[in-house]
This record gives sequence, structure tokens and C-alpha cells, in this order.
Amino acid sequence: MIESRHVLVLQSSSELYGSGKIIHQVLQVYRSEGLIPVILLTGPGPLAELLIEEGYIVRIKNLGILRRKYVRPSGLINRLSKNIQAYSYLNQLHREFNFQLVYSNTLAVVVGAWWARRRRIPHIWHIHEILLGPSPLVSMLAKMLDVSTAEPIVVSQAVGDHWKGKLKKARPEVIYNGIPYEPYLIEFPNAKKNLGIDKNELVITMVGRINPGKGQLFFLEMAEILVNRFPQLHFMLVGDPFPGYEGIEQEIIQKIEKTQLQKSVSYLGFRKDIPEILAATDIFVLPSILPDSFPTVILEAMASGKPVVATRSGGASEMVIHEKTGLLVSVGDVKKGAEALDKLIKNVALRIEMGNAARNRVLHEYSLEAFEEKIKNHLWRQMRKN
Repeated sequence: MIESRHVLVLQSSSELYGSGKIIHQVLQVYRSEGLIPVILLTGPGPLAELLIEEGYIVRIKNLGILRRKYVRPSGLINRLSKNIQAYSYLNQLHREFNFQLVYSNTLAVVVGAWWARRRRIPHIWHIHEILLGPSPLVSMLAKMLDVSTAEPIVVSQAVGDHWKGKLKKARPEVIYNGIPYEPYLIEFPNAKKNLGIDKNELVITMVGRINPGKGQLFFLEMAEILVNRFPQLHFMLVGDPFPGYEGIEQEIIQKIEKTQLQKSVSYLGFRKDIPEILAATDIFVLPSILPDSFPTVILEAMASGKPVVATRSGGASEMVIHEKTGLLVSVGDVKKGAEALDKLIKNVALRIEMGNAARNRVLHEYSLEAFEEKIKNHLWRQMRKN
């Protein structure tokens, strides 16, 4: 019987988007291995509610999360202050739980690496980001990785390649995300009706947290072109903004009104019924305009048997096989994006063929079982260093 030990787990948000879903899977692996995770979240939210319901130890504390909006003198001073306060709080928690390992999910959380190094405790950093700048921030994070984390986990080869050239000591290991796919294999025969969409309408969906890199406005520009050609189209836009990016949400709403797309576009905000939304979908789109490391929502769309149109951005290029499970287009190329969608709109047989190939690929290449086994092996390598 494995001796139970406390592990400090730091998460950048309490939402159930990509990184929140992945940390939930990691926590289940840790718990199954006899460890006792203590999860520190920045605030209340769906993830906190889920973890508390499942009996995890959950604490709330501002962790001084790094966001683009803080990359200015006043913002950096604010983040430093919050990180110092969080560091002090970690000392209090350590006296209570005597942590044997620290796990930080995403590079937005830096206090765990800093604290673990000072305490000489093994640290795991699970990297979901490809950061293009600013260069001082990228350099700082690379140095922190080198001194705090021997084997960081990266979620795609694209993420690994990005950071590998910036690291001197740390050796990233690629562990592709895996999630439970059962909810996406369920048939929802009345999915369109339940969403208020006519059964004869062809639904094109984008799901993603609103931020500068996801490409919601790109999505609407393609919609504007296509609704004039195909009046039977209905576009669904799902996801709410990261705190601080509410201005982009307003741009999206204004864009829909200005282009008179209200009848053809539904902006649904945050939703918990993603499996049913994807069941109502005919084509899934993720038009990221900044490198997207390994979008979990593409796994969900593929498991739902949908063809995926995505930009050649980060991990999407590894997930989608061009012209087999979907179509890849250049970042920001609205014309080519509309052409890719046009091709699928006109050819129902191709949509079905690509959707089936996508489902087969995700179930075989990105299985939850493979993810769990690799996370388990990585965990015990780090624990043996303690």
C-alpha cells in the first residue's frame, strides 16, 4: 500500500475550460496513487464546486496570476505584491500539511515554483502555453523552469519545441492531454431542437474562452461571408471572457449587431452542456490567431465525430490531419477559412467521412488511459527525488 502524502496543487483559475478539465484528470491520477492533493485556486467557480463535491481539500487565495494585461509597470508591481502574499500563505499551508510535492498548472502560476525551490521540494510545472513575448517575461519564466523544474510537462510537441530552445537544464516531456470521451459519444437526437435551432439548419460552432488569441472575431468574419452564400447556416459562439477581457466580448456583440448577424449567430456565453452543443454541430471551428498549445475542445469535437477547421497554430496542427480529419488554414486568413468551410458545407459525405476519422483518431491517439499512465510515471519519477 502506497503511503499517503500531501501534494500542493496550484491552478490558475476555477473555470472548467481546457486547463481546468485537465487538472481534474491529473488530480484523479494523484488520488488513485495514494496521494492527498490540496488544491489552491484563485477564486470560486465551477472547478472549485466540482472538486469540493468530490471530496478534495480546496482552498482559495489570490495567487498573483500572470496575464497579458499585467505586463506594464503598475501591473507588475501588483503581481509581485500578490505573489509575496501568496508565498506567505503557502508557508502557512505547509505547516498544516507538510507537502512532499508541488504541482503548478500553467505558466500563469509562478509562486509554486519559487516557493518549492526555496523549500527544496520537487516541483512539477504543467505547461500549456506558447508565449511569444514580451521577451523579458519569457526569459524570466525559462530561468524559473531551469532552477525549479527538472522535467516540466508540455501538452504538445509545439509547446516543447517552443520552450526547448530557451531552457538550459530543464527537459520537457510531451504528454498529450486525454479526457473522458464517453459524454461525447452519446447520441442527442433532439440537440438542435433543444437549442432552438431548426433541424434543416447547418450548424457551425466555435467553443473557446474569450481572450486575444482565440479568434472569435475571425470566426464572425467568416460567418459574414458565408451567410450570404448559404442562408441555411447557423453559427454558434460559446465561451465567456477571461477576467479583464470583457472588452473583447463587447466587440463580439457589437460585431454581430453591426453586420446584422443576429438571426444567423447565437452567442451563448459559458455553457456546461458542451456534449449536446457539439451533437447539434455539423462543423467545428477553432480559428486561433495566437499559438494555441493543445486545445482540449478540439479533442471534444473530434470525439463528437465532427470535422474540424482550425488554424495552423500550435497543437492544432498536430491534432488535425489536414484533409483527413478536418482542414487547416493559415492564421488570420479569412478568405481561406471561408473556402474551407464552403467545401464542407457543400459536401455532407465529406463531413461524415472526416468526422468519423476524427473520432477514430482521438480515441486511439489521445486516449485517457495513455494520458493517465504517463502522468503516473512522471509523478513517481519526481517523488523519488524527494
